[in-house]
Amino acid sequence: MEKKPEITDLSLRKHDCIDQSFVVMGIVNVTPDSFSDGGKYFSTEQASDHACRLADQGAQVIDIGGQSTRPGATEIDVAEECRRIIPVIGRVVKKTHALISVDTYNSETARRAVDVGALWINDVSAGMFDPAMPGFVASAGCKVILMHSRKRPVNMQEDPSYNDVIAEVKEELWSRVGVFTKAGVKTGNIIIDPGIGFAKRFEDNIMLLSRMREIVSMGYPVCLGVSRKSFIGQITGNEPDERLYGSLAAIAPAFEAGVTVFRVHDVKETIRFLRVLDVVTERKIVL
Repeated sequence: MEKKPEITDLSLRKHDCIDQSFVVMGIVNVTPDSFSDGGKYFSTEQASDHACRLADQGAQVIDIGGQSTRPGATEIDVAEECRRIIPVIGRVVKKTHALISVDTYNSETARRAVDVGALWINDVSAGMFDPAMPGFVASAGCKVILMHSRKRPVNMQEDPSYNDVIAEVKEELWSRVGVFTKAGVKTGNIIIDPGIGFAKRFEDNIMLLSRMREIVSMGYPVCLGVSRKSFIGQITGNEPDERLYGSLAAIAPAFEAGVTVFRVHDVKETIRFLRVLDVVTERKIVL
């Protein structure tokens, strides 16, 4: 079998060659109220140990966040967000070779995270909540994930509505990409995310997953976050910590459509699953 191309240049300042055609991003929620694991890793020690554990399982990127973005989540201020995650990032950077992503929509939090070693920024608002974010990303020269959503987490699930969810998500993502490139962010540093579960109805999530190739066709690497989400529970009836198989089932068609970055809670299981898919589909994707 022909050797698959390496995924390289995951950041501008750290070049780790990854001999796989996918990237698994492990989730570390330093929060008391995240929908799946809120409170489990709320201390600096618990969170950093969990991050290192995910890296040992094979996660190439660790996404560390201190603000829950589940539907209805209460917002915290930047000082509290930084208190939760900056010590964690500082410890994990010293203990693992995985790249660190900061899950935040606040540019000041992002700045402080980058100062201690974060190399990616995962902004669920795609810069809508903090107009300083595009300029900061440009100056930092780091990777940024721009996720589609509407409204803020506290009210995003209040009557979300689309006439054509694929067309509208694409149009709104293009708009946000334009804001970041106009601010000076290099196109090669942008990853897009259709925002499964964010300001979406059940049928919107299913439509996006079934037509993910149209999101991939935008020409940017795509990050997918479906891990343990509520639409899986609506199908299976399972609680969040019992949604592994549903999460893998949702990942499979996205992988075949060309999605390259997968944000997950269950790193070890997802990597094993994707390795098999990678071989049997002989996909050749470069991020």
